[in-house]
Amino acid sequence: MKLQPVPTFETLTPEEFRRSYYHPARPVVIKNLSKTWPAHQKWNWDYFTNVVGNVEVGLYNNIKSDAYTPINTADAYMKFGEYLQMVKKGPVELRVFLFNLFEHAPQLVHDFTWPDHLMPGFVKKYPMLFVGGQGSVTHMHFDIDMSHILHAQFAGRKRVLLFPFSEQHKLYRKPWEVLSLANFEGYHQDGKLDTKNFPALELAQGYEVTLDHGDTLFMPAGYWHHMEYIDSGFAMSLRALQDTMTGKLRGVWNLLGMRSIDTLLKKTAPESWYKYKRKKIYEYADEALREAR
Repeated sequence: MKLQPVPTFETLTPEEFRRSYYHPARPVVIKNLSKTWPAHQKWNWDYFTNVVGNVEVGLYNNIKSDAYTPINTADAYMKFGEYLQMVKKGPVELRVFLFNLFEHAPQLVHDFTWPDHLMPGFVKKYPMLFVGGQGSVTHMHFDIDMSHILHAQFAGRKRVLLFPFSEQHKLYRKPWEVLSLANFEGYHQDGKLDTKNFPALELAQGYEVTLDHGDTLFMPAGYWHHMEYIDSGFAMSLRALQDTMTGKLRGVWNLLGMRSIDTLLKKTAPESWYKYKRKKIYEYADEALREAR
């Protein structure tokens, strides 16, 4: 893979952000964006346990999905407070994602400020919390609704790998899905990335960054991302719809059309559907390799 660091700034003016990152669709880290929010100091394991500890949440392990797995299917369920206390104590390869904390504790929206000065279109009903134990992994994917994301890290460190949407075939995207067939877990360690079976990965051009408490990452719509929790930690994602009708419609199609068709075929013909998609994955990757030669 050909990786470069994500540009990082203490602050950015709205004009600089829109000119250099929002409109060109380039990722960037703004280190001080969330540090003025009350959440920066208030939000910790015990605070969430006290406020929403009795809410049951879905938990997800590190195992990649197979031919039978519908998208976003939880592997286990637990009271949020019990899970947080477990994560607080040490390594846990379980994570919570897309948890709308604010449905259960609406007062928490006063702990942060929507950054409307940076970009329009924030979906203010759905700020989402992501929690992971040390060693947990969010496998390579892009967000199905094709929204722009501001991902604010509040505890622990997280290693993030990013690629533009256009790199999809070098990343071995599964057709009709938002996931990669390749496993990027431990990609930064020698010999862990399987370039023998996935040779186009060597051509993929992207970014990497390690987020710490207070860092906010801007991920443009459609960006592929893989995340590894170096420490137990949590983050909040603020989603903003694209400002073009084409971008909005692409997200609607993914949610209502693409996902529904894939889920139906996984239920009715999982093996043949998987074999078809695997065949197309390698055809597209081989084409990307030929174009690069």
